[in-house]
Amino acid sequence: MARGGRRRANAQLTTGCVAGTGDLAARRPSDIELGRRAFRRKQTGRSVLISIVSTLALAVILWFTVVNTPGWKTVQHSFFDAHTFVEAWPRVFRGFVLNIEVLIVAAVGVAILGTGIAAVRTLRGPVFFPLRALAAGYTDLFRGLPLIIVLYLVGFGVPGLQFTQARIPAQVWGTVALILTYGAYVAEVLRAGIEAVHPSQMLAARALGLSRGRALRMVVLPQAIRKVSPALMNDFISMQKDVGLISVLGAIDAVRGAQIQTAQAFNFTPYVLAGLLFVVLALPMIRVTDWYSARLRAREQMGAL
Repeated sequence: MARGGRRRANAQLTTGCVAGTGDLAARRPSDIELGRRAFRRKQTGRSVLISIVSTLALAVILWFTVVNTPGWKTVQHSFFDAHTFVEAWPRVFRGFVLNIEVLIVAAVGVAILGTGIAAVRTLRGPVFFPLRALAAGYTDLFRGLPLIIVLYLVGFGVPGLQFTQARIPAQVWGTVALILTYGAYVAEVLRAGIEAVHPSQMLAARALGLSRGRALRMVVLPQAIRKVSPALMNDFISMQKDVGLISVLGAIDAVRGAQIQTAQAFNFTPYVLAGLLFVVLALPMIRVTDWYSARLRAREQMGAL
């Protein structure tokens, strides 16, 4: 019995070793796969080389078409003067901090207003028709009006009604105008996301005993936001730029600070400084948007050829 047990154990050990060797051989890439990987590496190196050559060619073209022109020195002095840049930095940066504060408050207000309007527009039943009509009228109006006109109407028209005797700062009215304008865009984006969620999700949530409001908040909205996240991010990037328009109301933001410095120095470099600050503010969000869009695309195309 002992000898028979040892034989069986040795046989099982030998079979396991053979199976393990077979599994290891199966996990090794085939010659065709190795050839494909080598071809991909070769193509990658070729692409990098072509990119370097094309970049150098573009730099040479820009040198001869822009930098090497007769008026380049005048333009360089008027827009890229280092001394004016340093002098304008404190005032423009203080105004830029105000732009960031307005952006944060406006983003929260847009999220709240846009979500509420989107929820109202998805209400069903004839009893909610007046609310749906008001929501549709709001989105049509503020998506059609240019932001600068909304700024003038809100910043100069509403204070003229004299609701209060206290003077409200211009940046507050600018924030309200941004919320009203971008709330309409975000509401339509969210409404499209809600309608893109299959109705069975709402029916299943209601079958589990959730009210319509809780089902919308806990089941439908998370899926809708995931579907339209790239569009919402793009709206936020657009609002980052448009927040500079509050300067038309007299707020001393980055753009107004650059205008003051330009008038003092007779040089346009402060505007370039303000533009660079807005670009630095927008770049991280732009890169996150591109990354998230690529991630969603890869997830949706998973398994495709």
